[in-house]
Amino acid sequence: MLIHPQIDPVALQIGPLAIHWYGLTYLAAFGLFLLLARARLRHEPYVSISTPRAWQPRDVEDILFLGVMGVVIGGRVGYCLFYKPLYYLSHPLEVFAVWTGGMSFHGGLIGVLLAMVWYARTRQRPWLQVMDFIAPCVPTGLAAGRVGNFINGELWGRVADPSLPWAMVFRGAGDLPRHPSQVYQFLMEGLLLFVLLWLYARRPRATGMVSGAFLFGYGVFRFLAEFFREPDAHLGLLSLGMSMGQWLCVPMIVGGFLLWWWAGRRATGR
Repeated sequence: MLIHPQIDPVALQIGPLAIHWYGLTYLAAFGLFLLLARARLRHEPYVSISTPRAWQPRDVEDILFLGVMGVVIGGRVGYCLFYKPLYYLSHPLEVFAVWTGGMSFHGGLIGVLLAMVWYARTRQRPWLQVMDFIAPCVPTGLAAGRVGNFINGELWGRVADPSLPWAMVFRGAGDLPRHPSQVYQFLMEGLLLFVLLWLYARRPRATGMVSGAFLFGYGVFRFLAEFFREPDAHLGLLSLGMSMGQWLCVPMIVGGFLLWWWAGRRATGR
């Protein structure tokens, strides 16, 4: 049984300026996206698209800027709507208090989807082509975020068998050993999903198939990880003994598979 190291959430303090580890993981996520997206420009079909719609490095920068906006705004609004709607309905101004914490991946995903709709329309590019471009570049950012969760000692797992070699006691969660669910999510929806998607997307695929694979893969891995993650205290387990995170993954799994299947059939003309 392990004890979670009490890591100071502040990585660097310069006078009144505090730089938090969680903020640094966000920067790492955006930096990794920039690096991978530029490498993605060398993949088909993007490398073969001729002018005037040829993909350029400046497209990566524009997508990153819009994606950051979508993640922050969508993640915050999604958390307020999915997890504490009644509270924020009674305290609407606290929706803007992002420094108090509270972000939702599923809300951030919706925010990114909407941002990419705007990008695709203004650049006159197919929306699914844009989503296929960014999908393999996202999981490393998710992995970075889970590192931040672990450093902060938050979003810990459910109570585990004390004989589990990597069971861990988290401060603030009592004295019982728990699953380090942040590590599980780092490995599954972060590193493993990245490897699978990157290899899958390196070969030419019908438009929409990479996006569908991302939605399906993330949905499955997050659904599995939720079995080991402590449900939100104010929600607990919902219908069928599933957490809110699992219920939000169900449409991702179904929609991702249907998108992948539809894109494949469309490409073959069936």
